[in-house]
Amino acid sequence: MSMKTIQIQVNGQSSSQQVAPRTHLGDFLRDQLQLTGTHLGCEHGVCGACTVLVDGVPVRSCITYAVACDGQAVTTIEGYAQDPVMRRLREAFTVHHALQCGYCTPGMLASARDIVLRLPEADEERVRIELAGNICRCTGYMGIVAAIMSVLRDLSQNPDAEIELLRSGKQGYRGSERGASAPAEGFEGFRAQVTSRTSEVRQGVPETVAVLTDGKSMGTKVDGSFEVPCSADDVWLFMTDLHRVAACLPGAQLDEMTGAEVTGSVAVKFGPMSASFKGRAMLELDPQNRKAILRGSGQDALSQSRATGDVLYHVQSLDQSHTKVFVELTYVLQGPLAQFSRSGLVQEFVRRMISDFGRNVAGVIQDPNGQRAPSAAAINPLAVFISILWARLKRLFGAK
Repeated sequence: MSMKTIQIQVNGQSSSQQVAPRTHLGDFLRDQLQLTGTHLGCEHGVCGACTVLVDGVPVRSCITYAVACDGQAVTTIEGYAQDPVMRRLREAFTVHHALQCGYCTPGMLASARDIVLRLPEADEERVRIELAGNICRCTGYMGIVAAIMSVLRDLSQNPDAEIELLRSGKQGYRGSERGASAPAEGFEGFRAQVTSRTSEVRQGVPETVAVLTDGKSMGTKVDGSFEVPCSADDVWLFMTDLHRVAACLPGAQLDEMTGAEVTGSVAVKFGPMSASFKGRAMLELDPQNRKAILRGSGQDALSQSRATGDVLYHVQSLDQSHTKVFVELTYVLQGPLAQFSRSGLVQEFVRRMISDFGRNVAGVIQDPNGQRAPSAAAINPLAVFISILWARLKRLFGAK
């Protein structure tokens, strides 16, 4: 294969290099210049881990040819030592715990630098849109967004002369040519929308109660069920009373209810890990089919993690005096606690909460004048682990 000589400046140092025309910039940086801080992930221009700056503008080095950078300046993670924006971002990423394994971090910092320079007035929604091309499998993005927002706020309150020069394009930042508030060329911001049909509103449903829709949520899904020795009508009536339902859910506290909207908190404790998510939820009902969804979101003040989720329950009559309630929980965690969201231990913990909830519901319906159901208690992680192991062994031998 014929080689081509290119003149390229990398991290402030100019050099003449011979490269094959088909060599990608990421491979050139890593293999030929030994700058291994540039990480290659998907190698299809999707994940953003390989993002570097070419003349101050973020590019995907895995799909950019090295020969296309002839005569241009490339900056990798190793070349930010004197950069005033990156100095602030590094500190902010540390303070807000914006990295875990670190694989996406070089590319994430390059994109973050571009946001700080190009969009000084960006709000959190805009920052999230701009980061859509950088995938992180660890952090849940909360810390990353918080770090970038903290830098933007600080610069708004305390302008930095060096950074203002970079924003104006007087120190080689060509990203300003795209306009101070315009998104990168070829990229259009979007707002996700969910389209759903609303079920027919039937007589007897209060006007203040939303009606169940067929929209489906994305996230980790855990399901369970429990039986109650009562009629389906009695159980359904109970399950639509949020005050009574909250009293039976371990760790739940209902602070205020206006129509179908409630505010409150859910506390969870799993061994040494504990969190209390405070937020809002909306109840949606389908009385004809005895189905309901409680859609909510909240934030833990300590870890700054966010949780959104749907609790769907379906009341099904077994006979005149026995009812089965199917519960399906779909949830998404963002922030430091996101790393626990899909673990088997946590999902088993959720199933145990459903089981405890069922026992509490049965107890309250049968003895309405009894004491309030107990709040969340610590779960023994060893007992949960043994429970999971035993269940898998039963499945294994059952399959044989």
